[in-house]
Amino acid sequence: MQIVKLSSSGRRQSPRENDLLAALPPEVYERLRPHLEPMLLPVGLALHEPGDAQEHVYFPTDCIVAFLYSMENGSAAEIAVVGREGMVGTSMVIGGGGPPSRAVVASTGKAFRLRASVLKAEFERASELQHLLLGFMQARLAQTAQTVICTRYHTLEQQLCRWLLWSLDRVSSNTLTMTHELIANMLGVRRESVTDAVGHLRAAGLIDYTRGHITVLDRLKLEEKVCECYAVVKKEYGRLLPKMPAHAAERRPIGANPAIA
Repeated sequence: MQIVKLSSSGRRQSPRENDLLAALPPEVYERLRPHLEPMLLPVGLALHEPGDAQEHVYFPTDCIVAFLYSMENGSAAEIAVVGREGMVGTSMVIGGGGPPSRAVVASTGKAFRLRASVLKAEFERASELQHLLLGFMQARLAQTAQTVICTRYHTLEQQLCRWLLWSLDRVSSNTLTMTHELIANMLGVRRESVTDAVGHLRAAGLIDYTRGHITVLDRLKLEEKVCECYAVVKKEYGRLLPKMPAHAAERRPIGANPAIA
């Protein structure tokens, strides 16, 4: 699997479709804009492995990236997901060296790629970008902590509902492009267990699943079934992430999205 650099033909993708980039003041955004490259990221692609030297960071617009911790026996589990609200590559910014986790594209979509050196130079200017990224990193830490609690105390079906809702909040569609195997890797369970959980939600009329595509048919019922972890993290993202300026009103942060209020 490879990253595909998008051409300028067809509908032009805007960096402002990412909420962090949309919230930047014009002068900061204009310094970064010439360096932002539109990319198509296929499902299953690893954007970085643990300890990798990161040459690029990514600002998703309609794809979903999951962060996984892997064990020596080959098993793995998801600790966080990132979409249009954030960025992939924060460990480079805070000076921690290579990332401790693996970043895998969980649902196919687009993103903007930026050279890590360009982002770091802007971050060190103590510009508004620094404030935005620190808020995002705090929100992601809250998500990671809640994921640990969810895995320990809630059923697989509740975890699946939580994961689906977190994913939906990061795209502009009710359909996610992902397989049972990938979801199993995210949740750290057997593929057969995910198949059973998906089957229960499908039988209840909440979702549909065909050929690697999950479509949510009844979001309200999915929210009724999910555990408290979804609302806890949503509240933190709403508190810590920026409210969109007028020029990007159509790209609301996750915590303020009226579709999930």
